[in-house]
Amino acid sequence: MSAPVPPRTADLHPSLGASLSGTNLERAGDHNQRVMLQAIRVSGPITRAELATITGLTAPAIANITKRLLNDNLIMEVGRLHGARGQPAMRLAINPDGCFSIGVNIDRDHVTVLVLDLLGQIRHRATLEVDFPLPDAVTSFFKEQVDALLTANAFPQDRIIGIGVAMPDDLGRVNLPNRPASYEAWNTVNVARLFSAILPLPVFLENDAAAAALGELQFGHGLHDPSFFYILISRGLGGGMVIDGQYFRGAQGRSGEIGFLPVESSRTAATSLQEAVSLSALFSFLKANGQPLSQPDQLANLDAEGQALVGQWLDTAAELLTVPIIAISCLVNPEAVFLGGRLPTAQLDRLAHLITERLKAHAGAVPVIAPVYRAATAMDAPAVGAAILPFNDRLLPSRTALMKTAAT
Repeated sequence: MSAPVPPRTADLHPSLGASLSGTNLERAGDHNQRVMLQAIRVSGPITRAELATITGLTAPAIANITKRLLNDNLIMEVGRLHGARGQPAMRLAINPDGCFSIGVNIDRDHVTVLVLDLLGQIRHRATLEVDFPLPDAVTSFFKEQVDALLTANAFPQDRIIGIGVAMPDDLGRVNLPNRPASYEAWNTVNVARLFSAILPLPVFLENDAAAAALGELQFGHGLHDPSFFYILISRGLGGGMVIDGQYFRGAQGRSGEIGFLPVESSRTAATSLQEAVSLSALFSFLKANGQPLSQPDQLANLDAEGQALVGQWLDTAAELLTVPIIAISCLVNPEAVFLGGRLPTAQLDRLAHLITERLKAHAGAVPVIAPVYRAATAMDAPAVGAAILPFNDRLLPSRTALMKTAAT
């Protein structure tokens, strides 16, 4: 994944600019350093004067923090800005090799392991395509990848700051087609220990749709649209809600559970949205019509009859998603709804188009309807989002980090 083109200072979205504001709270130095690093990541290469404009911090604070970031090799000087009066100002940028994070996405049809650098670039990626992988298979694949990385010295181990793991809630409980009874092992396993036993680093766990939304926020369209709803189409169906640059979890941490919404339609026997709009549902539909598939990448190679069937399923999915998206627009008022997951890019684009066409019929009755687009971090979004979790804990600004800092 290539990093998105960063906006210039003058083009910063107001919501994004607000999220990059420093604070003069006593003992909030850690927060200000996080804000500074985020500002450089989003808007760099950037001068110290531009940083002061974005963050509202004083020149001495800017000087002290950038010195620490340079000493920690998290940022680097990349040349002077010419064309202005006086001494040309030095520009600062993120050092991609400043630190790394490992992201793992576990789902019912695959395991993905990737390494993300501080600039958000995927430096290593491997996927094990397997139906309902058990814990032993996941840890074996993870160990294989870690051993190869460390043996090749591709990444200094002391610069890897943590492991993020994204997986569906109730992984071993939700009854999807062909789920083996042994898959219930996920109900009792300590997931964090599976990974820390192989690589002794902090492990952070997150719901896969929430991780996908976090990935979109930090390295996708969320840089410019910081209030959005993310719909993740995988073997199940999940959602994540980001409001003003902060992920919203809800009272029990189960916000965005769009897959459990009840449906009643003459076009499907499904009783929940997940039963009709998911890769499991699509594969069951194709199999029932003589086109059995096992992996998402096979969808792009179907014959004309198979493509027509996929088109029929996409039309049904668009119909079933239209009302939930109207509800999201009315209740949350996001700037956009993003579609991601393991559907091929062309089919995600087609689904977004079909939903958009249906939403037009409601334009007069609903005050504001959020536009629907394919997510920038569609295919690897949960793994990318998982890899962001250690960065969030150690380096990036959040209200949670500020409250922890201010309370110390």
